Amino acid sequence: MLDKKAQDVQVLHVAPLTSVADYLVIGSAESDRQARAIADNVDGMLSRAGQRPLSIEGTTSGQWVLLDFGDVVAHIFRQDVRSHYALERLWSDAQLISVTDDTPAPKVMPKKRIIVRRATTQKTV
Repeated sequence: MLDKKAQDVQVLHVAPLTSVADYLVIGSAESDRQARAIADNVDGMLSRAGQRPLSIEGTTSGQWVLLDFGDVVAHIFRQDVRSHYALERLWSDAQLISVTDDTPAPKVMPKKRIIVRRATTQKTV
């Protein structure tokens, strides 16, 4: 998010509080267009690393874009919308993980996929 100039990026560890996700990543954008660009960038980077999103919502309006990667859910808000919904206040019991501009992006390893081959039956005529 930071490489597309997302502002006030926060990571909340919510695993002890909910089964929906382990982490919430919340960031702000100055405009709808920037929110969509940040979301496209996050989706593209993680997809190239083999982590495709389960769901993406809100790209049409761009006011609040949600990317659901299963254990991690990213929320990109336009600044005024973020202050209105105040997810940080809603999840105030969550542990805040510090993120700075110089924090390196974690290396994402693609998940191993198991390929199941079905046996073919041969018909005798």
